[in-house]
Amino acid sequence: MSTYEGLLRAADIKRAEATFSHPWNDKSEICGAQMSRLAGLSRSGVSLARLAPGKESFAYHCHHREEEWIYILKGTAVALIDGAEYQMEAGDFVGFATPSVAHNLANRSDEELVYLMGGENHEYEIADFPVHDKRMIRRGEAIEIYTLSDAKPFFEE
Repeated sequence: MSTYEGLLRAADIKRAEATFSHPWNDKSEICGAQMSRLAGLSRSGVSLARLAPGKESFAYHCHHREEEWIYILKGTAVALIDGAEYQMEAGDFVGFATPSVAHNLANRSDEELVYLMGGENHEYEIADFPVHDKRMIRRGEAIEIYTLSDAKPFFEE
């Protein structure tokens, strides 16, 4: 009997777990697995993520093209959304329609935070990092970084 490559068992997901840190946030440290990629999906992303106490997901950012969502499975989190803090716990969901407001997730508890995160996976994405005054443009796997405050209107006189 053959096996279906899109079916992931818990052991497969556990073996695929890796740690990622965003270079612009020294508290960023996510351990997890990109389940959708493992299952062969290319247009949508779903990842299992774990944050140890005191850790954060990424750098505070917003998306221009790709919608994103987070669903808390275990533990508590603080979501920083558009400058305000929101407490989240198991069973809570937050979605970021595009263009999104800036957001980030932090584990300020003494226990591990476990959550699902996902969203769209377009060929092109634009994300801003307002605290760092940066804009990221991704074209496929190629990434370019620009300084937001250097931007000028195209038809500037």
